[in-house]
Amino acid sequence: MSKNTTFAAIIVAAGRGERAGSPQDGPKQYRLIGGRPILAWTLELFLHHPGIGRVVVVIHPDDRGLFEALEENICTAPILSLVYGGNDRQASVMNGLAALGADKPDFVLIHDGVRPFCDSDLLDRVMTSLNPDTQAVFPALPVTDTLKQSSDGLSVGKTVPRTHLYGAQTPQGFAYEAIFDAHKRASRNAQTSFTDDCSIAEWAGMNVRLVPGDIDNIKLTTARDIKLANEKLTIHSALPDVRTGNGYDVHALVDGDHVTLCGIDIEHDQSLDGHSDADVALHALTDALLATCGEGDIGDHFPPTDPQWKGAASHIFLEHAAALVRTRGGTLLNVDVTLICEAPKIGPHRLAMRKKLADMLNIDLQRCSVKATTNEKIGFIGRQEGIACIATASVFYGYSQP
Repeated sequence: MSKNTTFAAIIVAAGRGERAGSPQDGPKQYRLIGGRPILAWTLELFLHHPGIGRVVVVIHPDDRGLFEALEENICTAPILSLVYGGNDRQASVMNGLAALGADKPDFVLIHDGVRPFCDSDLLDRVMTSLNPDTQAVFPALPVTDTLKQSSDGLSVGKTVPRTHLYGAQTPQGFAYEAIFDAHKRASRNAQTSFTDDCSIAEWAGMNVRLVPGDIDNIKLTTARDIKLANEKLTIHSALPDVRTGNGYDVHALVDGDHVTLCGIDIEHDQSLDGHSDADVALHALTDALLATCGEGDIGDHFPPTDPQWKGAASHIFLEHAAALVRTRGGTLLNVDVTLICEAPKIGPHRLAMRKKLADMLNIDLQRCSVKATTNEKIGFIGRQEGIACIATASVFYGYSQP
């Protein structure tokens, strides 16, 4: 194909979309998916494609205001022009083809305005397949469902073999003058039963070639189609709301016979001093979880001055924080605990600690990490006067728009 070959596109968007329901929401091509009208998503692909010199969008006369509002949010450039549609799709395409007559392109792509998921690779496949010998091209997908024929919609007449059957998509590409002539002939002969432009090309005797379609290039027809498209674009355009919280706690060591760390009692010649069971790991992790949803710290929820928490098991605090996270819509991704002490040895108890955390938080074991380090005999920890803990929690709170 010559580098001087010219392409134009016609976006057909004049329909009323009765099958989409909710007429109070307006024509389906202007309904929002991913925060923008369906037609805006469709148009942007064609307006930004370097090989397309002109874009004609065909709309219903009643939709001028809707289109002008849409136009403010897309890069229209001088290549976009607007025409009104006719009584049916075939007449609307004719109007679009006529609008290109003053500066005829070599080829034209005709696309449904409610196919917003077409991509540039599909456009390129159609465009590169057009040449003087191939004057009509459409993207196609092999039919995979078993096909049944019924004359009354109740009883099966026969099963139709699906071998060599394809579903047609758009954009469909044509030699401009050939498809315009075919449309004019069909109009003169009152042939109005065609469901797509390749049907007209076939009727006119043009050689129609198919190229691989795209399973994502769906036509949004029903309200459910629009709902699913909105969910797809909302997730893809949104930012994952993943929050990380940190917690730090320290307790003094006093004479005793055990320490409680991550809910595990470990024999030791000292104990941790505190109002509750002084589990420094669970206290730090509680603060880390509370930090992810802005719920203050452990002291706000369980004041050390309150006698009801004297000697309390610290899993109560951690489970409370985890419940708050879930109430706020959070999903725990992982927790990480680093204990800082000279003694006792943490390694022999690490797996038991991880299992305890997994059980308290109701998450997988692999999402629970416990580590330990010494303070190299430095400071109060080095002198075995206390144990400290640093804890980190990561929580997913869904998606948010940027």
